[in-house]
Amino acid sequence: MKPPLHRVLSDEGFRLFFPLAALHAALWPLLWVALWSFDLPFARRIPPGIWHANEMIFGAWGAALLGFLTTAAPEWTDTPRLRGRPLWWLAALWGLARIAGLMGADALILPAMLADLAWLVLLLAYFLKVSLEQRTTRLLSFAGWLFALTLAGLMARMAMLAGQVEAAAEWLRIAGLVFLGLLALALARITVPVTNIVLDPSERTSPFRPHPGRLNLSAGLVALALIGQVAGLSPAVAGFLWIAAGAAFMDRMAEGFVGPEAFCAEIMVLMAAAGFAGVGLLGLGAAALGAPWAEAGPLHLALMGGLGLGVLAVLAIAGRFHTGQGLGLNWQTRAAFVLAAAAVLLRALPEMGLMPWPPGPLHLVAAVLWAAAFLLWLADYWPAISRLP
Repeated sequence: MKPPLHRVLSDEGFRLFFPLAALHAALWPLLWVALWSFDLPFARRIPPGIWHANEMIFGAWGAALLGFLTTAAPEWTDTPRLRGRPLWWLAALWGLARIAGLMGADALILPAMLADLAWLVLLLAYFLKVSLEQRTTRLLSFAGWLFALTLAGLMARMAMLAGQVEAAAEWLRIAGLVFLGLLALALARITVPVTNIVLDPSERTSPFRPHPGRLNLSAGLVALALIGQVAGLSPAVAGFLWIAAGAAFMDRMAEGFVGPEAFCAEIMVLMAAAGFAGVGLLGLGAAALGAPWAEAGPLHLALMGGLGLGVLAVLAIAGRFHTGQGLGLNWQTRAAFVLAAAAVLLRALPEMGLMPWPPGPLHLVAAVLWAAAFLLWLADYWPAISRLP
């Protein structure tokens, strides 16, 4: 007898949260651009752009983070996975905060803050609990970044609650850059096994062995740059730190060149995620040193491109492994990678003066391509996610 859908979706974290991440990433920006023309129905004291940043970081990327970590932690520590009611509670808390973000409702900032804070703290507590019970340090790096993300999110929401727009924007910027640190850790964990399977499908050997000292270089340099940012270093010093962090992501991208096998879609998307993050941070550092563009363009390259393609890579690769399919992506997911990359370029490069503006309403083409990318992934994976093997 086929189990009901709600039992299937709560059987493992990725089954519930990956579709939520894809739907939120696809539909929220499209509604904001196409339906509401960069406005929100109930936005008053807090500008819609602040809500947009918060929803992408803690909405779309937050759901992807929940799905990835609740699925990966049991695998890394050989412990029973979260399933059933705990996953639904996490999803309910995440969804409650999204109601405020959907409409930009100032009156709901406090309950949304408490809901987002709750799922972040519960996820952090879960990681610490498993670490203590298993006496392992494998999860502590993620726990540290989760703590930083929780703190940045709390500060951003408190600034929104107080109507301090500039402070809210700064803390959301920090939260997005903290997510890049999490992306760097995830890429370090994912790239090695994926590359080894591509190079040796039999899995008898491990031909790809990156230098241990470079494994977490990008995450470490992002942490250093963030510390400098929060400490109030001069724009020039902060700019050089972000350039160093960007170079570390470019180094991560260069590791993907493993011969002809590098043209495999799974490796290419991991390289592209690191590359967008690296170019974005290089552009961010250059802006602080006087480059002729504002920070918005390079931030979108890093946070929309690096995180967006990184999330799509996680959805695609982890989604196949955990549904028993192995590597080998369908055309829909390959097309999703291309559409997402095109959306990022159309969103960021014209604003930086590096390409002409596309025709039509501002950013509409980018929003449509972006939505199509995540909906294509969902259409490809939903049959496998919605049934147990």
